[in-house]
Amino acid sequence: MGTVAAAGAVLGTAQVAQAAEESDQDIAAVDAASAARRISQVYARETAKAGGTWSSYVSVADSAGNPVPAVSERADDVVEAYSVNKIAVAAAVLDKIDRGLLTLDQRVDVTADIVIKDTDGIFALDGAYPSSVTLGHAMAALLTLSDNTAVRLCGLVCPAAELNEILRGKGFVHTQVVPVANPNRFFLGKTTPAETHTLLRKLVDGTLLSAKSTEYLLNILRSLSAFTDGVRLDLTSAERLRVATKAGWFNDGRNEAGVMFSADGKPILTYALFASGAFAGDPAVNKDDFAATHPALRARARLGRTMFRSVEKLTAATARTYAAAPYRAANGG
Repeated sequence: MGTVAAAGAVLGTAQVAQAAEESDQDIAAVDAASAARRISQVYARETAKAGGTWSSYVSVADSAGNPVPAVSERADDVVEAYSVNKIAVAAAVLDKIDRGLLTLDQRVDVTADIVIKDTDGIFALDGAYPSSVTLGHAMAALLTLSDNTAVRLCGLVCPAAELNEILRGKGFVHTQVVPVANPNRFFLGKTTPAETHTLLRKLVDGTLLSAKSTEYLLNILRSLSAFTDGVRLDLTSAERLRVATKAGWFNDGRNEAGVMFSADGKPILTYALFASGAFAGDPAVNKDDFAATHPALRARARLGRTMFRSVEKLTAATARTYAAAPYRAANGG
């Protein structure tokens, strides 16, 4: 009887602790400083549970629009960006569009030899080549479905050397792709959490791209077709539309970066989260798990909910406003 009672007490304590943790995630902060403190606490707790090595930078905009750091852990470490750098690739292509060198409606050819036979994206599923798509379509696939063939399609119009030069010109010396023998192809390369954070801040500040290109890029990253297994997992459809995000995953890396917007469309929180190494749980399972069940993604989901709830009632006096489009469903027709 005593053993049963003791076990019940332990179970009850665990349930109370879990309930307390979950309630922590639903607290709306009164200002940026309190939001930053709450986010910092939950980040420390959840990343410790997940294991691995984390390199991250998260900030909350105060009422004047100035960033208040919430998390800064190994923020200047150069890390494998994986598909998070697809934001940088798209930014370089859009920079060329802003300068009149390319257009969204110009076409690129999807030939059989350019298609990467992976299990991400859609071009490998077509089963019929060649085809022709607009550059806009290629970038939509790049940023929503993280299509890797779309990386090559972008490389047709913005070769690796030029892409890196564009990024360096914008101040991103670590956010660089890796050229290969074919000048129009590249690996996605590296970045630092601080640089990715700065890139996103410049994007929403309107200093990275033209207003039209900025809207185009954010519209894709906020779509419900974009990544939902991490930061946006525990948010409603309407809430997800207030989060522009891009994830990256390969080998042991599990990364995500993006921007959250206030109810009135102000960029209110910016995050860059990079994790790799030995995570909690069975290494054999983690190795091939790129879904929401991976420890790092579980941590990002809990942190994402905390970040959103912490800032959802805040706003900032920023120059730019990016109102979220309401969710619109269709049933064919």
